[in-house]
Amino acid sequence: MFNKIIKRGQRKVSKPEANEDALYGGGASGNRNPGSVPASNVVVNHASRSMVSSSVPNSVPPAVTVAAAPPSPVVIEPLPMLRDIPVSERPHMFSRKIQICCVQFDFADQMSSLREKEIKRQILVELVEFVQSGSGKLSETMQEELIGMISVNIFRCLPPSSHENTGSESLELEEDETSLDPSWPHLQIVYELLLRYDPREREYLKTILHRIYGKFMVHRPFIRKAINNIFYRFIFETERHSGIGELLEILGSIINGFALPMKEEHKLFLSRALVPLHKPKLISMYHQQLSYCVTQFIEKDYKLADIVIRGLLKYWPVTNCQKEILFLGELEEVLEGTQPAEFQRCMVPLFRQIGRCLNSPQFQVAERTFFLWNNDHIVSLIAQNRNVIFPIIFESLEKNMRGHWNQAIHGMTANVRRMFNEMDAELFEECQRQYLEKEAGAQELEEQRQLTWKRLEAVAAQTGGEDMVMVN
Repeated sequence: MFNKIIKRGQRKVSKPEANEDALYGGGASGNRNPGSVPASNVVVNHASRSMVSSSVPNSVPPAVTVAAAPPSPVVIEPLPMLRDIPVSERPHMFSRKIQICCVQFDFADQMSSLREKEIKRQILVELVEFVQSGSGKLSETMQEELIGMISVNIFRCLPPSSHENTGSESLELEEDETSLDPSWPHLQIVYELLLRYDPREREYLKTILHRIYGKFMVHRPFIRKAINNIFYRFIFETERHSGIGELLEILGSIINGFALPMKEEHKLFLSRALVPLHKPKLISMYHQQLSYCVTQFIEKDYKLADIVIRGLLKYWPVTNCQKEILFLGELEEVLEGTQPAEFQRCMVPLFRQIGRCLNSPQFQVAERTFFLWNNDHIVSLIAQNRNVIFPIIFESLEKNMRGHWNQAIHGMTANVRRMFNEMDAELFEECQRQYLEKEAGAQELEEQRQLTWKRLEAVAAQTGGEDMVMVN
């Protein structure tokens, strides 16, 4: 509906209409909605645009007031609230309020039309509440009037920026001083109204698509394929789409209704579409819905956990800490539904990544990783496979104890070490012994490397003379 109305507003105007647009300031004259105000009733007077070059032919002088009176002038007066009148009278009252909101005032003169400005502001606030509450159904005519009013208000001649020539070059603005549009107290509410109208349309579209999928079983494969193609284009081409979250919400309900055993088509959808959706940088905009869809798959078929975990490791962020925290939260949800057999297939690469997260200098990443040990199911999986997992992460724990800058991470590291020691003291001592041997071996290797360089320098000094370049 929104696109339909916008397209109507973009129709090609005739030459007389174009000339009329130039006279009255643009967007208002193209509005022919029954509830809107004719352009002749609108006066555009920006004080900041008062300097008009005389060299431009046919230019319009500043502060032009149209003398022709409209056939039915708008009377700006307080009107009853929409919620206080019968439903049958609301469309007419809505149109009257829209007409008042289409009237534009000269905000450069702060003392003029104070009462009328306040009435318009109160009506705009009421319209925002009315649209957001959903208490009244907006007919097609009412929606056209609403969009027309929004267009009249926001499509305007913008005031100059602070760095533009305003005719007072001797006055210099302070660095922190900002030049604001004096009409912003009204414009802000108009933009808020537009934002409230658009999400409502999204909810309708989402509900309609979901019901079509439920009613017409023959079209379900086509709908799933179309959604797949949208995801592919978003992941691999544009990374720009405003409805990924809504589509994932619909898919969450669809996945919940998948029959078992699961079709191969659905498994491919998980591996080729949902898992790669972790790649884009804008994942935070839809991660909650994506995580729900992924966990729904694992609840349906726990054998898919290995595919999901390896996919997370494939797309694991390297420099984006906030994205890494999202991945750790989703990983915990996935591990809650993972059975021991699937866990064993991926535990080695998984805990190598967990070990790197434990050593992260970004303390929130390290902290979120330690929270995994608060989950009883995950601790149980670790305990069953401690002979493999302990040696992998023991080194990360020791590095934290010796060198992490955050004291809270020191405390969490000590708690996990204590848990490991209580779980299997003999294995803990063996890991500690291997770690010390590895450290001693690394130190001995470094000493040998330094000694080799010194020998090379000595030989070079004897044979190369003064032309030798020393490298430290």
